[in-house]
Amino acid sequence: MIVEYKNVSVQGVNIFYREAGNKKNPTILLLHGFPSSSHMYRHLITELMDEYHIVAPDYPGFGNSDQPKMDEFEYTFDNFGLLINEFVETLKLEKFSIYVHDYGSPVGFRLAIKHPERIQAIITQNGNAYEEGLMSAWDPVRKYWENPTEENKNNLRSLLSLDFTTYQYTDGTRHPERISPDAWNMDQMVLDRPGNDEIQLALYYDYRNNLKQYPNWQEFFRTYQPPALAVWGKNDMFFGPKGALAFQKDLNDCEVHLLNTGHFPLEEELDTSAYLIKQFLRDRLTYHD
Repeated sequence: MIVEYKNVSVQGVNIFYREAGNKKNPTILLLHGFPSSSHMYRHLITELMDEYHIVAPDYPGFGNSDQPKMDEFEYTFDNFGLLINEFVETLKLEKFSIYVHDYGSPVGFRLAIKHPERIQAIITQNGNAYEEGLMSAWDPVRKYWENPTEENKNNLRSLLSLDFTTYQYTDGTRHPERISPDAWNMDQMVLDRPGNDEIQLALYYDYRNNLKQYPNWQEFFRTYQPPALAVWGKNDMFFGPKGALAFQKDLNDCEVHLLNTGHFPLEEELDTSAYLIKQFLRDRLTYHD
């Protein structure tokens, strides 16, 4: 089996995605976080593609997808949700599990409440949907939400630096020397593109609207009861373990595993994550011949 690297035009934007596995197998839609792309799933895809059909897109302004100018494309999570929904329809993905990490959760949960009939299961790896999951690292961003001055905006620019991108990958890990610099260098290459900083700052500001959606997502969990697996890096500076455990308040079938690692668990706990995902989905999905 091989991984294919493809492009499709959605709303006039070139969307890059990785695809692997037999389309007759259950589909998993992998939705990436900040400041990453489908590159963060490069190893997970090869772990899962023997049993699943895997699709992993890059959002506009991330990875290998187009970066439309801000006056040509609205960089909001609502718009990402609409675009990825259209991407799903373009690829004719009728039913699938969503794997959400970081920014992937506001994108994925928007897909879920728009078309609950499509969602077979949820895998959340540091993909938050509860206020109690938000850690103090959000304080500078919250300050910008409450008072969107140029000064507060400029205070966030350090979050786009190579030092901070590196820190996101290594903080909370047991063995930082085992985390490949390819990961943060790949992300930083995109962050350093002309105009990308303003896109990321716009998304920081729009993130406040995700918190307003939390009650809607939680209502979806309670109403539709999708089986859920939370495989969480418990040392994440942004999304704490309380965010993982909170899913159990609303979901009857919710398995939680707190891993001793940071914001990007796949970098240090790939084998454990892949094993847990396979075990979880084997018990809950119906396979087709």
